[in-house]
Amino acid sequence: MYDVLIIGAGPAGLTAGVYAARGGLKTGIIEMAMPGGQAASTEKIENYPGFPEGISGFELMNNFHLQAQAFGVEFIFDQVNALELQGSIKKIITETQTFEAKAVIIAAGSKPRLLNVPGENTFHGRGVSYCATCDGAFFKGKKVIVVGGGDAALEEGAYLTKFAEKVTIIHRRSGFRASQIALERAKSNSKIQFVLDTVVEEIIGQEQVQGVKVKNTMSGETQVLPADGVFIYIGTEPNAGFLQGEIEIDERGYIKTGNLLETNIPGIFAAGDIRNTPLRQVATAVGDGALAAVEAEKYLSKIK
Repeated sequence: MYDVLIIGAGPAGLTAGVYAARGGLKTGIIEMAMPGGQAASTEKIENYPGFPEGISGFELMNNFHLQAQAFGVEFIFDQVNALELQGSIKKIITETQTFEAKAVIIAAGSKPRLLNVPGENTFHGRGVSYCATCDGAFFKGKKVIVVGGGDAALEEGAYLTKFAEKVTIIHRRSGFRASQIALERAKSNSKIQFVLDTVVEEIIGQEQVQGVKVKNTMSGETQVLPADGVFIYIGTEPNAGFLQGEIEIDERGYIKTGNLLETNIPGIFAAGDIRNTPLRQVATAVGDGALAAVEAEKYLSKIK
């Protein structure tokens, strides 16, 4: 029996763990992979306060993890399959066992959105990737394509130029969602070229990726662009498959929360990328985690 169980060990979940355990609550975090979430696979984080030179995502998240451990947070490495949230005792059912808690903070984060084109699944791990930091070194001296138009696409595209001979960024529009600084850096990089108003229709190859078939959205013209790798950065979707209808979600699958991060079920809170927030950054996830833990502590004080 835990006072608070937290699902997910990204920046929101780890911060919630620090605040809850420091507040004297018996706290556990259930995580299916390594602590840190998507932030841990980011090559460099420049916009988190306190690090004027920037810091690697892995190093920052490792520090979060160590701090949570120092305050006594218990880490459970398992996959959550289902929740039973009605009543005063909440149950979290994982692959191996069932855990009980008086309050739950859902901070399961999000995952990369798929292109859903032919060849994407076939060549996943054989040239198709969603993590430049993880796989960039495999493409030394090769040609890679990055799909997307946000900060992640441009920043990770710039990172890939450390290894690749050429990086082609394909974006379905002529304008970008990315910040001006990310756009300027990408445009000033001689190894990066842009193919705009263009969508990927198919990823092609034999044993490995050999290219992508693309279509210009203005002219309808199609062509095949040779490439050894394809890195996809077209947004995210919530890791919410285990929710099973008890908790209210919005039309995109993100958890609906109130101003105090409460859900429609008493004692259940949501924090970070999995909730319907207008901004998904490490800084906002940290704020969410702190608030969710404080509100969980208040909830517990009322039901004692």
